[in-house]
Amino acid sequence: MRSEISFNQRSTAPQRYAHASERFADKLACTEQALRDAAARYQPLTQASSLGAEDVVISHLIQSLGLKIPAFVLETGALHPQTLQLLQRIQARAVVPIQVIQPDADAVLGFVRANGEDAMYRSLSLRKTCCRIRKTEPLRRALLGQKAWVTGLRQEQSDARAQVLLLDTCEEAQGGLVKCNPLVDWTWGDVWHYIQMHGVDYNPLHDDFMPSIGCAPCTRAISDGEDFRAGRWWWESDNAKECGLHVKESSI
Repeated sequence: MRSEISFNQRSTAPQRYAHASERFADKLACTEQALRDAAARYQPLTQASSLGAEDVVISHLIQSLGLKIPAFVLETGALHPQTLQLLQRIQARAVVPIQVIQPDADAVLGFVRANGEDAMYRSLSLRKTCCRIRKTEPLRRALLGQKAWVTGLRQEQSDARAQVLLLDTCEEAQGGLVKCNPLVDWTWGDVWHYIQMHGVDYNPLHDDFMPSIGCAPCTRAISDGEDFRAGRWWWESDNAKECGLHVKESSI
């Protein structure tokens, strides 16, 4: 699934992308109700924030609605300086501090010593091992004791995410967590319309044509005509472009 990305080189991300869809008001109302329902029905629950555009919108909505949904960030040890600076700004004004989850330092050091700083470029297996150490295992710790979690997944982001549901309860019966995806049907234009309308602080890397931002070694700007997530793990085949946070362990 391809999202519409504008390539005006002299404009900021809000100037390029902030174009609300025709049903934006209905989508916003549905999103707000989904967050209210999740906060009332599933406690404890938490927001997983990558500090990308979708996640800062969700955080702003949670705060505006006064909901009991704390957030956490996976600080992988390989994030861009701009991402870390945004985290600092958000932490400075947060009513409830954002929990910062880091990977096991010994595991990271052991992996780098054994495979080098550029291991992720050499094989899919090494890249996924790096993601598992820096992201998947810390995510497991972050979600311990939770009943549900809130994410910024949108159907428009990729073909792999086209079937994402507003409320994913498929693992609840087996004791797994419910996943709430309140922006599921929002367009990229909707996201930036909200950011512009409310003056939400965002990662300046979005101004540099990075719609999807992860670890610095694994993120690049995209070019005109490329898919939304083309800048993530760009040296791999299209069907490999997930780190494991939003897929079952058996498939990564």
